[in-house]
Amino acid sequence: MPRLTAIVLGSAAGGGFPQWNCRCPVCALAWESDPRVKERTQTSVAVSGDGKHWTLLNASPDLREQIARTADLQPRVSKRESPIAAVLLTGAEIDQAAGLLHLREGQEFSLFATAQTQNTLAANPMFEALSPNFVKRERIALGDKFTLPGGLQAELFSVPGKVPLYLEGSGTMQEGTNVGIDISAGGARLVFIPGAASIPDPLMQRIGTADTVLFDGTLFTDDEMIRLGVGEKTGLRMGHMPVSGEGGSMRALASVRARRIYIHINNTNPLLIEDSRERAEVERNGFEIAEDGMEIEV
Repeated sequence: MPRLTAIVLGSAAGGGFPQWNCRCPVCALAWESDPRVKERTQTSVAVSGDGKHWTLLNASPDLREQIARTADLQPRVSKRESPIAAVLLTGAEIDQAAGLLHLREGQEFSLFATAQTQNTLAANPMFEALSPNFVKRERIALGDKFTLPGGLQAELFSVPGKVPLYLEGSGTMQEGTNVGIDISAGGARLVFIPGAASIPDPLMQRIGTADTVLFDGTLFTDDEMIRLGVGEKTGLRMGHMPVSGEGGSMRALASVRARRIYIHINNTNPLLIEDSRERAEVERNGFEIAEDGMEIEV
């Protein structure tokens, strides 16, 4: 029977941690090699049902580095092969899809995404480097169940969010622009939601029946980046509900029975500091903080 395994390849938000041009209080600790913080690459997760065939949930710009430090994703037998059999995208943001360009060396795999995301990729000539002779692009409708390599079943579902930053101003957001992923195998379910502006009832119902949820932990407070003087937008303006506060995800997910793990954590977020007051608060409320290399048996 397939057994659902997940490896967190990267757990940071766009830019990674520490961010290359940032010396906010949290990044400063990383630049100073403070042992209370760990470097993190941009968010991506590998999942498998058989330990041999792996699907990437998003392909971050750091994918080459992530593969290099994850033995399960490295070539094993022949001169040209890879255990990476598929990539499944939650959207077309740079930190969700740019890593596809690391996979352009004539290796067969399937690329699953909504029609909206596939259209965005198709409109960018850079992604023509992914030859159709090797990469099969599959358009997935929301709510349709489909099969992934290695004995996994998957479903995409709509999540409140926003269009990619580089497409802002090009039109209104369509359903399917920002999605979550529901993965199952052997009776176990993992839900992956790296970006969410809110948790409407249908989304809460889905989370409530999962075994494990990897959820958007971008900012601890909505005004975090503004308050620190490193940005001009709130978290909600960027399509990310905060962790804390009346409208935060920690309160919204308080009664969920699933294993709850925050992922996609911004470089300004004090959750990255292992002995911070904020970290203690979320752990006291039953949440975990994802880190690169974390292995999850669902």
